[in-house]
Amino acid sequence: MNRPALTIREFSDDLAQAFHDINAEWIEAMFVLEPVDREVLENPQEKIIAPGGVILFVEAQGLGVVGTCALKPTGAGGYELTKMGVRETARGSGAGAFLLAAIIARAVEMGADPLYLLTNRTCAAAIHLYEKLGFRHDAGIMADYGARYARCDVAMRFLPPA
Repeated sequence: MNRPALTIREFSDDLAQAFHDINAEWIEAMFVLEPVDREVLENPQEKIIAPGGVILFVEAQGLGVVGTCALKPTGAGGYELTKMGVRETARGSGAGAFLLAAIIARAVEMGADPLYLLTNRTCAAAIHLYEKLGFRHDAGIMADYGARYARCDVAMRFLPPA
């Protein structure tokens, strides 16, 4: 498969609907949209950007915006890597790894500590990608943040290479 050229785009109000739709697509395909999901997806400016977070998008040449991911501040320098999704039509294109590498670089630049994520073991391909790029399973993160989502049974923390 020829991989399309990929670029990163910053959040802008005209991309708010893409943020919602890309995430609703994958969440509804595997789970149920929880109230906490709706709150963030319907109010990205208020819930992520205004408090100091970041939302990035990956655009694939010829396909448009195909993925998104956010860094949501959670206090005391911590950030949750959240709402990462890639449209089904772009899976296998490398867009997810490209986007994840970009959001990790941004988090490191921002001094995120801890940088963590919450997910579910049925998201095996995503978990494999997270592990490949430096996330490790972490019981402390699960204890501190895992109750946020009913579907959460995996918590991971980014550990930069030594």
